Amino acid sequence: MKEKKILVIGAGLSTPVLIDYLIDRAHANKWLITIADMDKSMAEKRIEGKDRSCAVFFDVNDEKMISGLIPGFDLVISMLPAFLHTRVIEACLEYRIHMITASYNPVNAADYHRTAQERGVILLNEMGLDPGIDHMSAMELLNKIREKNGKIISFKSSTGGLVAPESDNNPWNYKFSWNPANVVKAGQLGAQFIEEGFYKYIPYHQLFKRTEKIWIEGYGEFETYPNRDSVKYREDYGLMDIPTMYRGTIRRPGYAKAWDALVQLGMTNDLFEIENLADMNYKEFTQSFLPSFSGDLKANLAAYLHLDEQSDTFKKLEWLGLFSDQKSGLTKGTPATVLQQILMSKWALQPLDRDMIVMQHQVRYQTGNITKKVESTLTVEGKNSHYTAMAMTVGLPVAIGAKLLLDGKIELTGIHIPTSRQIYQPILSELKTLGIQFTEKEMEC
Repeated sequence: MKEKKILVIGAGLSTPVLIDYLIDRAHANKWLITIADMDKSMAEKRIEGKDRSCAVFFDVNDEKMISGLIPGFDLVISMLPAFLHTRVIEACLEYRIHMITASYNPVNAADYHRTAQERGVILLNEMGLDPGIDHMSAMELLNKIREKNGKIISFKSSTGGLVAPESDNNPWNYKFSWNPANVVKAGQLGAQFIEEGFYKYIPYHQLFKRTEKIWIEGYGEFETYPNRDSVKYREDYGLMDIPTMYRGTIRRPGYAKAWDALVQLGMTNDLFEIENLADMNYKEFTQSFLPSFSGDLKANLAAYLHLDEQSDTFKKLEWLGLFSDQKSGLTKGTPATVLQQILMSKWALQPLDRDMIVMQHQVRYQTGNITKKVESTLTVEGKNSHYTAMAMTVGLPVAIGAKLLLDGKIELTGIHIPTSRQIYQPILSELKTLGIQFTEKEMEC
């Protein structure tokens, strides 16, 4: 068996399980694993000196480093933030190397698709949790309904990375299990979906006001808010004529209303830098977004946001430390940067904390004169702050996809997401053996 070389770019929060999976199977499959990151010590920590693996320093913004590292690999797995993928994609196309990411398809996917097909490589995107497992499990469920000649009339799917109940000890019912910057900037492009045949377009400043309630057996009530562009997946899912299609993000009740307050204040803005940040404390940071500079800061904030100071929403804001004399320690940054700094000190997973992933598909379909509803639900709890549920559900489908590709079991070329049976079926099958599986409940409407 010929040795095959795998390059994993990025060693962040979502990579420990991915890297362990690859290294644990490296000897049997004759893989050589290289982990590349700007923080070489982090990459070294991920491999822990294990055989058939090495760690290297890598800066994706250095063209010479790209051309010096990427050629010669059989597969590149990019776990970088989505906006950094472009240079990796272009290098993989240039050197005819397969690539897998957990990120959304790039905006110019059509151009890359043609080039990848011409060069005989696959760029397999959206292979993580959401996007990723959501696509795979949705396609399995939808195809199961189609095989019963069911006519699908409504598809709703929502996912959330949250905190396990015993570690849920703050008023926001939330802690970071993935890139904090992505949480702070979530939803800034707004969202669109279809509801009862009507297109809905939700701008950012209204997004967190548009919530729906859902119930997860064993965990209670949650709320969802719209996630990005639900409409674009109609063709991928074979649902071009569907009256209702919605993809959402799951949080505990009350989170969205409190987050909306931060949005309305302007604290999530990432378009300008704050002057004199080094001398500014959090109380002054908060004051800078309010029209009044006199009187009681808490009263001014409550009046500006139309909140009662005794409300749960106001208490969430107060708990963050927005009225404190503490400084961020930053010398420059945008409002979003400062807010991220505030949240990182409050929402960090502690060493023994466990996170939780929740995903639920709700599908209504007609068969004859009967309308039925299926709820397909996934819940996964992490082991600790290192082996998180987020790392498991993002990393494992990427890793299994890598194995399938290197074994020649994915024969596609071009850009793809995992809606093809040859991709999603074996991945979901193996995920079940690893404890990641959905439970289904069907009822007549």
